Amino acid sequence: MELGLQMSTAAATRAGFPAHPGVSGKRVHFSGQNGLRRLAAATGLSSSSPPTSSMAARSPARRSSVICKAREKLDEVKVVNDSSWTRLVIENQNPVLVEFWAPWCGPCRMIAPVIDELAKEYGGKISCYKVNTDDCPNIATQYGIRSIPTVLFFKNGEKKESVIGAVPKSTLSATIEKYLNL
Repeated sequence: MELGLQMSTAAATRAGFPAHPGVSGKRVHFSGQNGLRRLAAATGLSSSSPPTSSMAARSPARRSSVICKAREKLDEVKVVNDSSWTRLVIENQNPVLVEFWAPWCGPCRMIAPVIDELAKEYGGKISCYKVNTDDCPNIATQYGIRSIPTVLFFKNGEKKESVIGAVPKSTLSATIEKYLNL
């Protein structure tokens, strides 16, 4: 988990980051156990005291905001390959959306942000994955993928439907809703 913190120059110096003259604040990223110690030092918390929900309310002189990116990491489109296909797609209890794409494909680049939005909107209800057809031609061949982008929908390990091409978000949302209500 990575935390981002906007802090004053004094707090950054206290946390062990070099001060930059003329900079009133800076954004610092913390990760791992060492990052938590540095975060505690920067905010004045001891390592044994739990963080409060609003660190800015502690003191007007220590206005800082903690940004948690855990939800963003949870609801993102993940890459699936030959070795993880069965575990992530076929054995998944949730409905699954799988985008077949390639880095050189223009329409694939157009639909990628739409798939990312859907992953965030339906986080926890569906699982979203992407398969690079150049890296995993066996999966593409197994499911008859002849054109990309192609989005396949799976429910209980069974392929239910495919949508070919860079379609509008509403088309994909309607298909997702259909399999959520089964």
